[in-house]
Parts: sequence; C-alpha cells; structure tokens
Amino acid sequence: MCGTEFFTTTAQLNKRAAIDNPGSEVQTERPSHRGALQTLKRVSGRLRKLFHGHDPGSAPHLLVVDDEESICFSMKEYFSHNGFIVDTAGDVEEAERLIAQQTYKVIIQDLRMGPVRDHEGLQIVRLVHARSPETRIVILTAYGSSEIEDEARLLGADAFLRKPQPLSQVAQVVRGLIESPRRTPPPA
Repeated sequence: MCGTEFFTTTAQLNKRAAIDNPGSEVQTERPSHRGALQTLKRVSGRLRKLFHGHDPGSAPHLLVVDDEESICFSMKEYFSHNGFIVDTAGDVEEAERLIAQQTYKVIIQDLRMGPVRDHEGLQIVRLVHARSPETRIVILTAYGSSEIEDEARLLGADAFLRKPQPLSQVAQVVRGLIESPRRTPPPA
C-alpha cells in the first residue's frame, strides 16, 4: 500500500461512492474543526435550552463594553442568536448611561478603553455593584495582570478572561454565572 492512499480527497470519495452507489455523495468534515464545531453546537444548544420559551420581555439582558467595534458586533450577534437582549457600549460614559437605564443579568467588559488605555473598566465594576449587585461581570481583556485581576475580583468581577477567547468559551462562562448563585456578596 502506498502512503499517498491515506490522503483521500472528498472528490475521490464522492467518485468512489458514485461508482458503488449511484446518486450518493460522501459528506466529510475537516477533522481539525470537528471538535470545535461540536463544542460550539453544544454550548449554543445549552443557551437555547436555558432560555427556550421565554418571550422577548423576559430574555436576559447582556451588556458588552469594549472599544473594539468588531468585538461588540460579534458578541452581539452571537448572544442575540442565543436568547439574549444585547446592548453594546464603546466607552465608559456610554456604559454608564446604559447601566443607569437597564438592569443587566451579565456584563462582559474590557478593562482598557479609550485613548488613554488605562484600566478605566474597573470604574464600571464599581458602578455596577453599587447599582445592581446581582449583575454578574465578566472581564475580557488582553491587558490584564495578576494584580489587576485581583483588584477586579475584589471589586466584584465574577470572571476574568484573556483575549482572544472563543465565543463558545465566553458563552460557557456566561451560562455558568447565570446558572449558579453568587457565593459571596459583592463588596459594599
């Protein structure tokens, strides 16, 4: 047997299938994507089940705060398709306005935003727990350090994730936070 026989293409499989069984085609997936696709489907399915049957008025509200428009867009698309009502904010001021108008089940936020790029996202953590202590907060940042992570958790952040992070993993964290009660009350 020649070593190249192991690298059969989809076209070759379809040709063989057509000879053996006219009118049929072989459907194959690239093995490297199979696991990720199954995980994404499983997480999406769990989110749908979690919120299935809820009318739009009772769907959980989610706020995404990030100065990167592409992140806000992709998260809004993903979570909207999975039963959330999603708002986005590109800066702290916009986030503060939205938080004053709406109670959110979960907030996913960056720490460093705007031209100064300091850790002004911690300001949102403080604000949220002063106004709505039951809101769960996920920090999603590329600029975190262990000191900043500790400070965010002391202020009441529930999860700290590093960018880049697959949407399916962010969704798993969000789902876990929604399904589990807060263990300790946030700081006063």
